[in-house]
Amino acid sequence: MVTTAPSHTTRPHRIVRLFLASGLAATALAAAPQQARADQDDKQGGRNVLTVAVSQSVDSLSPFLAQKLVSTSIHRLVYEYLTNYDVKDARTIPGLATEWTSSPDKLTWTYKIRKNSTWSDGKQATAEDAAWTFTKMMTDANAATANGSFTANFKKVTAPDPETLVIELKKPQATMTALDVPIVPKHVWEKVGDFSKFNNDKQLPIVGNGPYILTDFKVDQYIKLKPNKNFWRGAPKFDELVFKYYKDGDAAVAALRKGEVSFVSGLTPAQAASLKNAENIKVNDAPGRRFLALATNPGARSKDGRKFGNGHPALLDPLVRKALFHAVDRATIVDKVFQGHAVEGEGYIPPRFGSYFWKPTAEQKIGYDPAKAAALLDQAGYKKGGSGKRVGKDGRPLDFRILCHATDPNDKAIGKYLQEWWGTLGVGLKVECLDNVTDPWTAGDYDLAFDGYSVNPDPDYVLSLHTCAALPATPQDSGQTDNFICDKQFDELYAQQIVEYDTAKRAALVKQMESRLYDTGYMNIMAYPNAVEAYRTDQISSIKTMPEAAGNIYGQDGYWSWWSAEPAAGGTNSASGGGSQAAVAVGVGAVVALAVVLGVVVTRRRRATAEDRE
Repeated sequence: MVTTAPSHTTRPHRIVRLFLASGLAATALAAAPQQARADQDDKQGGRNVLTVAVSQSVDSLSPFLAQKLVSTSIHRLVYEYLTNYDVKDARTIPGLATEWTSSPDKLTWTYKIRKNSTWSDGKQATAEDAAWTFTKMMTDANAATANGSFTANFKKVTAPDPETLVIELKKPQATMTALDVPIVPKHVWEKVGDFSKFNNDKQLPIVGNGPYILTDFKVDQYIKLKPNKNFWRGAPKFDELVFKYYKDGDAAVAALRKGEVSFVSGLTPAQAASLKNAENIKVNDAPGRRFLALATNPGARSKDGRKFGNGHPALLDPLVRKALFHAVDRATIVDKVFQGHAVEGEGYIPPRFGSYFWKPTAEQKIGYDPAKAAALLDQAGYKKGGSGKRVGKDGRPLDFRILCHATDPNDKAIGKYLQEWWGTLGVGLKVECLDNVTDPWTAGDYDLAFDGYSVNPDPDYVLSLHTCAALPATPQDSGQTDNFICDKQFDELYAQQIVEYDTAKRAALVKQMESRLYDTGYMNIMAYPNAVEAYRTDQISSIKTMPEAAGNIYGQDGYWSWWSAEPAAGGTNSASGGGSQAAVAVGVGAVVALAVVLGVVVTRRRRATAEDRE
């Protein structure tokens, strides 16, 4: 057993932000955990309920559409993927597929599908389900909305028998053991008509084959799941898993203190500090799997060449973008906003993923340099007027808007710093904090935005978000694009890395992609936030972090945390996940564990997953 202390999807499931709240009100609230547990136990009839506090709204319960972290996290619990990531070190391990082989030319991949996986309605899960899932994504553009980049290179998918899946490729593809696509039951989904409108939230319980079965859902209220007693790896130990909505971060932390919830993630430094010495509460602080970036609108456009949105034309000038980035003090953001619970941003892939982590050269780096920022704006033709404001040749002041997540105090805090730093330059900034940033973002109605993604062990998905292929087909459609970036050189490098099986060579290509993305100046990584979480040790006896050494609990690349979690009354966890025996041992306190609340607030802007998807 390991005791840990500690990221979007998605996958990416796109970044995704975890519950970030000020914590000041929470520290003033008195706790009555024992009585709360007793009350909760009475309400639940003695059942052990693991409750997760979330703030991010579900975008869809359809795995073909879902891109927010909260949604993709649910899908990892409800559906199996062909492969999984080991909880210890994120290496590829069996999922629905028990083994896989490729032809010498890497154009044909054969997967053996396990015999002991059944759908929750009693039917056997077979290779035909996987073949149907992938083929649907290949033949229906709406079914490819969330994960189409994985199947874009597929030529043909067949199931010669119930235990054999064969995927034929147009060209080699390095992600064939990291296809982060939920496999759905053909006999259920073949009845669906329009995949663009089907959200999979009317017929409950949802038929799945993962460790949990989704039984109930009310928009922005809760998501309820029960253990799948027939899950091949073994059923979860809690009687029920509930994702409960807390739009206010202080309320979630207060609920943790009172014992009404057992887990809260995305803590602010103030909250983490206030909980550090709290009785029966442990703070977990680990390197995260996501980045926080400053993104600019590069001129929203669709694949058919049409432009849309109302992004500021000045941001089409690379000199202006570079000037703004030179006026961002990343060290101050890490020290003052995150108070050390983050690492200063550099390349696109967080340092947690060592082989893909890239840093700009000294000559390349856009460091904090207000004087250089001012010179670049002068060079771009935006001179300071008599009032101290920068104005263009048309006489209009240089004023921008930035999309901010209303539930994320970090966005708000950084926004104030940007107003100060850019104001000194003579640039105006309006911080627009919204509950829903998705609509203006997808419409291209923004100048800048706080952006982020949770990154998977294989970075292909988050890289694909910046390819021209990810753009929406028309202005009316939605695409996988993160920020409407479309760069020929980046695309060429992407095409090279996806077919490269040599690990070192592929990592080198990925780093070139990061370098190119950095140089385009459309987005700049400000920080890599830690995963700062807290849970009640008198309600959870053990739970797995990922990775096991200094890892996070919420937003993992897999289902390990919620599958492995054991109620405090059940003793320590000895269950294995992906061949790994260790778990996070937390002190066993009171006798009965009740509502275990995972306060996860993913306030990622639009598709997630993510990372946010995940």
